[in-house]
Amino acid sequence: MSVYESYTINELVGNNPYPGRGIIAGLDESGKYAVTAYFIMGRSENSRNRVFAEREDGAIITKAFDESKVKDPSLIIYAACRKFENKLITTNGDQTDTVYEFLAKGETFEKGLETRCFEPDAPNLTPRISILQDFEKGYSYKLSILKSADPEGTACNRFTYSYAPTAGLGHFIHTYNGDGNPLPSFTGEPKRVKICGDIGKFTQEIWESLNEENKISLYVRYTCLADGSARQYIINKNGNE
Repeated sequence: MSVYESYTINELVGNNPYPGRGIIAGLDESGKYAVTAYFIMGRSENSRNRVFAEREDGAIITKAFDESKVKDPSLIIYAACRKFENKLITTNGDQTDTVYEFLAKGETFEKGLETRCFEPDAPNLTPRISILQDFEKGYSYKLSILKSADPEGTACNRFTYSYAPTAGLGHFIHTYNGDGNPLPSFTGEPKRVKICGDIGKFTQEIWESLNEENKISLYVRYTCLADGSARQYIINKNGNE
């Protein structure tokens, strides 16, 4: 198998009942659009009681679908995607705000994430996954994963991957290798995923590849490198059934 081989999203998650939360960053096949994607899944009632929505400042947030059913909002309600100047931050938790605050202070993506670790949800110890897409000098992107160093959660390992954009290619990282109890954390490097030039088609490709029972919401954004304009799609299972 070539290290340069890339796969469709269906090939990567189509047979996985529970990849958890996943993020993709890359470049569409035309080379004209920076691509961002983030999906969430859930097994518990608390996790499944969510939708994506756009905040007044343009941030993409998670919010409760039914406020009366919220049991613990701490790890499920957060800003998933925020823009700071010419940078776009997308993560699976409230580290979005941490990265934003550090960038606002003139610090780096990595410096902000050094202050964070995996989620405090033992025994799963869910990894925190994050993207920084930088449009300041052309386009570049980084992916990060913060993982427990051992089953007890006594230490955190931090991995950051920096990529040179390639037309038609994205990099994909998700929280779990599959279902289980405890849930097995993602292992290895981000996966190479094929990205088409049609945002509607790519959105549907991701959504249809996710396990029907466990998928909750999906956000996809295509940012034009020429003028910075963006198109975005949100799909929420709640309210659309």
